[in-house]
Amino acid sequence: QVQLVESGGGLVQAGGSLRLSCAASGRTFTSATMGWFRQAPGKEREFVAAIRWSGGSTVYADSRDSVKGRFTISRDNAKNTVYLQMNSLEPEDTAVYYCAARTNVCSGYGCYARADVYDYWGQGTQVTVSS
Repeated sequence: QVQLVESGGGLVQAGGSLRLSCAASGRTFTSATMGWFRQAPGKEREFVAAIRWSGGSTVYADSRDSVKGRFTISRDNAKNTVYLQMNSLEPEDTAVYYCAARTNVCSGYGCYARADVYDYWGQGTQVTVSS
């Protein structure tokens, strides 16, 4: 079993920054994939970014309103923690942000971006960006 605990959310003005943390405990997998998703009110949960524990390769959401270039995912293996650095925040980034863990390595964007392939989820942390 893996436990995920997110922190770092809060209220920030547009253009500001936040860094989210996701601390993993319990069984850890060196070949696991970690992801960040978000869910805004009235919308479906959407993929934000993912990273492999081993090697640190990253994938970002591939959409018209992509976070790539503004958000950076990273990990600290020694601390079993994954981070999401969010810069140039926009009101549209307002959502509950969830950390997720997949016990196996993903292959291809279609895997990383699917919420249903992740085995464990955190409780979420609220990010609110005011205009």
